[in-house]
Amino acid sequence: MNAHNGYAVFLYPQALEVLGEAIKPYLRENPMGAHVACDEIDTGGALIEMTLRGRTEQGADVTVELMVPGTMVRMIVSTQGDGDFGFGPRTAPIP
Repeated sequence: MNAHNGYAVFLYPQALEVLGEAIKPYLRENPMGAHVACDEIDTGGALIEMTLRGRTEQGADVTVELMVPGTMVRMIVSTQGDGDFGFGPRTAPIP
């Protein structure tokens, strides 16, 4: 089994519009669309809690907890250590 790397949380386009500039620093783009890459999620309440880890400009470790209403979340994908994720065609590795 591949190592678990976290989650990609996709939000509805309307949610991205409502959140505006506030969500942009947390978004990543890929061919599947804009998403929030996070290490942990908690879906046990009205808010989806996402834990993100990173570094400040000074190099200090920082942990951010980002919470959005569950109704804003379109899909959550568990990411694995084998590279890209998504629903596109897969190719076999070349030996």
